[in-house]
Order: sequence, then structure tokens, then C-alpha cells
Amino acid sequence: MVLSVAENYRRDPINRLAKALLNAGVIGEPRFLIHHAVGGGDRMMLSVWRHHKDQSGILLDMGVHYADMMEYFLGDIDMVYARTRLHEPIRKNPAAGGGTDAPNPGGVYGRWQKEMPAEFEATAEDAAYATLTFKNGVVGQYIEDHAGRGQGVWARQIYGSRGSMALPGDRSGRHITLNIDGEDTISDEKILELVPDFHLDAVTTDLWGGNRLWRYDFSFSETDRKIIAIEYGDFAGAISGAHPIEVDAAQGTRSVAVAYAILESGASGHIVTIDDMLAEQIDDYQREINEGMGI
Repeated sequence: MVLSVAENYRRDPINRLAKALLNAGVIGEPRFLIHHAVGGGDRMMLSVWRHHKDQSGILLDMGVHYADMMEYFLGDIDMVYARTRLHEPIRKNPAAGGGTDAPNPGGVYGRWQKEMPAEFEATAEDAAYATLTFKNGVVGQYIEDHAGRGQGVWARQIYGSRGSMALPGDRSGRHITLNIDGEDTISDEKILELVPDFHLDAVTTDLWGGNRLWRYDFSFSETDRKIIAIEYGDFAGAISGAHPIEVDAAQGTRSVAVAYAILESGASGHIVTIDDMLAEQIDDYQREINEGMGI
């Protein structure tokens, strides 16, 4: 059998370029990561279930994608220390009854958001503030706050021994910004000169119309469809024996373990190792869910 985890963010061509820059040592030896995503206020995030602890919660729903990206770029995460909060216990859905569209109203979300309640109680934590350590010594500062009010924040920055890179939001098509000591900032196509061997795979090249991209300009919906197609292409190639699966069950499980380690650390107030999560040695957070489900 062949099992593939349909992890999407890493397949963004801009994230492929970022990985190539890291592999080429353009910013030197990585030292620390900043990953901050802040915004949302009291609005519903796409659907009601994302705000219910026993149905996942937003920190798990989004956290697995962010965890996969961090490990894709920088290797295995080893330990987590986190504080978590439920800042907005009442969530509001502006699309209820055909009102103002909620965020990302297209497709299946737009179809169902207007039938969801205008206001409901949230039981899952909506914010996490964590320090992560990687097995290779890199340290990460991680904020995932879906209740942020005022100015929103997106930051994914990696600092190394020679300089730093700032990455755009996933699936945005925007450019990477490089700052190398003693050199001018690079935020245009000159970035490709630093990785002459960088080429996108055949499926991505066909979908994006090029195999060396530093930016692109597609709508979110079109970009999302293209990335799903890449996932299917990877799966088909693995079935045919052309190459191994990129994101296998073990890596998918690690992403869940990292997201849950943040929740477990927030519940216990202790440092949590990913190895202990994988061995199912910690369940301060999960225990309530298991008891509620009778397992």
C-alpha cells in the first residue's frame, strides 16, 4: 500500500525556493526561527468545528501545517514549551443568514457558512505562544494567535550565521526577502542567481508555467487547486514507483505531535518533548477529549 499525507504549504513554489536557499547555505548555518501569525478577532475561522476542542480546534487545524513547514525547513523539533489561551469564548459568523461573507467565502466554505449560527460558544484554545527547540540546535519563537485584534501580523523569518530570509505567506505568490551581511537586500529575481541548480519538479513546472520561479500571480483559489494537483501528482508517482512519497505517515504524525505538544505544554505548564508525544506518554490536554468520547 502507498499512504500519502496531502500536506500543502511545502509544495508552494516559493517555499521550494526557500528550501533550496537554505540547502545552499545562502544565509549560513540556521540559528533561529520566528513564526508569528496574529489576527482574527472574534470572527469564526471558516467553520464552527474549528472552535470546538473535541473536534480538533484551530491550533491543531492550522498548527499541523505550520509544524510541517518548520520541520521541512529546519529538521525535527525536539522540545516545546508553550502557553495557550482561549481569548474569545464567543465567536461570531458574519455570513449567517446570507449576511457579509466570512473570511475565505469561496467553494465549500461559502456554501455552508451562511447556514452556520451567527454566534456560538468556542471551547478550543485560540492562541499559543511557544518556544521550540530543534534537534540541530535551532531555536524557534512561535505565536499562533487567531484572536488577535488591531494590526494583524504575519512573519516567518529564519536567521543564520551569514544573514536572514523573510518568507511571504503560504500560497500568496509574493517574494522572499534576503539580507546577507555586507550585501544589498535581495527581493527580486536576482535571488535565483544564488541557487543555479534550483528547479521545480515536472508537475509543478507544468502547473505554474516555469521551473525557476521567484514569485507568481494567481488567485488564492487557483493556487490552492494547483497545489492539490501537485499532491495528487506526488501520490500517483509514488504508486507507479517513480519516487518515494514526500510526506509519509511518519512525517504527518510528527506534525500532529508538534501541534499537540504545544497544547499539552499549555495544559501542564511543562516542557514537552516530541518523543514523549509520539510515545503517547502525555495526555493532560487530550484526557478530557478521550473521556468525553468514552475512549
